[in-house]
Amino acid sequence: MEPIWLAAGGVTLAVGLVLAFAITRRSESSASKRAHEAAQEREPPVELGETYEFGITEFSDHHSGDRVAVGKVEGFVLFTEDVPSSVSAGDVIRAKVLSFNRGHTSADARFVERA
Repeated sequence: MEPIWLAAGGVTLAVGLVLAFAITRRSESSASKRAHEAAQEREPPVELGETYEFGITEFSDHHSGDRVAVGKVEGFVLFTEDVPSSVSAGDVIRAKVLSFNRGHTSADARFVERA
């Protein structure tokens, strides 16, 4: 009789862990969705033609097909082109804002210099 109770306890524990994982993942998804919606409603903290200083968080292939540096100014994402190959993630640069994407949730910028 004991092996049946052990198996039932194991199954109950497994089901509980799966449910806890699903609930946690759903709440994280909801928080991310709320943050995205809030970003779409706020005014960008940058202006066209202005130069800003920020750290590069990563490099990515942007819609242009070129490798661009990704960084943030007050949580606002800037995709920066023409960054020299000697610049790495973690470096601080200055870039000039060229245009906003549709919805003004990010912007394209051009590398000016290392900070």
